[in-house]
Amino acid sequence: MSSKSSIQDIFKLSIPIFFANLVIPFVAIVDTGLMGNLDNASYLVATSIAASVFSILFGSFGFLRSGTVGMIAQADGSKDYEEIINIFLRNIAFVIIISFLLVILQRYIYNISLSIFELSQETKIYFKDYFTFRIYSSFGELTIFVITGLFIGLQKTKTSSLIVGFYSIANIILSLVFVLYFNLNVLGVALGTLVASMLTTIIFLFYTFYDLSKITKLEFNSKKIFNLSKVKNIFNINLNIFIRSLLLAFAFLYFTYLGNSISEETVAANTILLNFIMLSAYVLDAYAFSTEGIVGYSIGSKNKQLLRDVVKNSFILSTATGFVICVIFFFSKNYFIITMTDLPDIREITFSFSYWVIIIPFAASFCFQFDGIFVGASQTTELRNAMIVSVAIYIVVSFFLIASLGNTGLWLSLCLFFIARALTLFVYMPRIYGRIQE
Repeated sequence: MSSKSSIQDIFKLSIPIFFANLVIPFVAIVDTGLMGNLDNASYLVATSIAASVFSILFGSFGFLRSGTVGMIAQADGSKDYEEIINIFLRNIAFVIIISFLLVILQRYIYNISLSIFELSQETKIYFKDYFTFRIYSSFGELTIFVITGLFIGLQKTKTSSLIVGFYSIANIILSLVFVLYFNLNVLGVALGTLVASMLTTIIFLFYTFYDLSKITKLEFNSKKIFNLSKVKNIFNINLNIFIRSLLLAFAFLYFTYLGNSISEETVAANTILLNFIMLSAYVLDAYAFSTEGIVGYSIGSKNKQLLRDVVKNSFILSTATGFVICVIFFFSKNYFIITMTDLPDIREITFSFSYWVIIIPFAASFCFQFDGIFVGASQTTELRNAMIVSVAIYIVVSFFLIASLGNTGLWLSLCLFFIARALTLFVYMPRIYGRIQE
C-alpha cells in the first residue's frame, strides 16, 4: 500500500488502469462498428438501445465496485486484514442475490424496456435477441465489479487492470468470432459478453482467494461475515451508491431515449459519438481509481496531508489529460466516424454533432475526479445527494433546450450535467477534510 501522492506517483499507479480502461470502451466500439457496417440500421439501433438498458441495469449496481474500494482501502489503512476478507465475501453474497433476482424478473425488465422506446418491429426482434442472452451475464459482470474493487482498494492496480483487460479483450474476440464467423449479428455480440464475463469470473475468483491467502489466513466465519452491524453498514453505503449509480445510468438512458424521440437515425449517430465520451471517461477514470485507494488509505491512517496532496495532484493530472484528449479527438474524430458506419444518413448526422466530443471530455474531467475522491472516502451520502441535484438540473434544462435546439440541445444538456456533478460535489469537499483531525 502506497502512502505517496505526488503527480509522478499517481501517474505511475494509474498507468496499468489507464491501459486496461482503454480496452473497455473498445468493446462498445467494436460492437457498434460490427453492427454499423451490416447494411441494416436496425442492427445498430437495437444494439445501441439494448446496451443502454444494460448499462443502467448493471451500472445501478456499480456500488459493488465503488463501495468495495472505499471499505477495503480503509480496512487496509487500519491494518484490519481479516475484515478485508469479510468485506469481499459480503459483497459476493450481494452479487448472488442480485443476479438471481435479475434472472427471475427478466420478463418484467424486458417489458418495461420496450415500453420506454418506440422501436420498429424489426428492431424489437433484434432487441429481444440481445436481451435474452445478456441478462444471464449478470453474475459474471457484477462479480468482476467486486473483484476489481478489492484490488483497487488494495492499490494493486496491475491486478485490477489485468482482470478488466482480460475480460474486455475476450469480449472483443468472442464478439468478432460470433458475428463474423458464425453470422449471429446482434445475438453474437450479446453471447460474446456472456461467455467473456463468466470465463473472467471463474479464473479470477480462484486467483483472488489465492492472493488474499498471502496477507492473512482464509477463514470463512459466517458470524463475522454476516455480522448484523457490518451488514447494515455495508448496506447503507451501498444503498447510497446504488441510488447514485442508478441516477447516473438513468442519465445516459434518458439521453438515448431523447435521441430516439427525434429519430432512430439520431439515436444511432449519438451512440457513435457517445463512444468518444465513454472512451475519454475510462481514460480519466484511471486517475479516479488510483485516487480512491490513496484517499481511503489516508483516512484510515488519519493522514490529512496525504489527503490534501492526492486531491490536488490528481486534479492537475485529470484536467491536463482531459485537455489532451480534446485535442486528440479534434484531429481524429472524422476518421473514427467513417470507420464506425458506412450508412450515409447516420454518417451525416454524426458529422454534424461531432464537435461535442471535443468539448465534453475537458468539461467532464472534474466530476470524474471528484467521484474517485468521494468513493475512496466512503462519503456516499454526498455522492447520492449531488447526483440527485445534477440529474434534476439535467432533466429540466433538457426539456427547454431540446424544444428549441433539437439534438444540439440534447448534447448541451449532457455537457451541463457533467458540470453540475462537479459543482455539487465541490460544495461537499470540506466534509471529507473534516473527518481527519489536525
